[in-house]
Amino acid sequence: MIGKAHPYSLYYDRSSGFNDPVLNEIELALNNHELIKIKVRAERDTRKLIQEAIIAATNAELIQSIGQIIVIYRKKPEVEPKKKKQGSRRRDY
Repeated sequence: MIGKAHPYSLYYDRSSGFNDPVLNEIELALNNHELIKIKVRAERDTRKLIQEAIIAATNAELIQSIGQIIVIYRKKPEVEPKKKKQGSRRRDY
């Protein structure tokens, strides 16, 4: 499962701060890929706080945390298929 996170990874630098654009990018990545890898460039204590904030804000599960890399997972939301309108068939005579 962890190997599937490698194709899609995000980079977080503490200088940019943990703000809405960063959170929106993480949300978008989770919606599209379910399993993502995030590199958090910060001191050890700060990384732990950022990791907890990301997990709490996204309702994701922590899969792995090694050094500056965290791997998180969240199941994609179910999308209901669009219903076809009846009577909208086009007939060519």
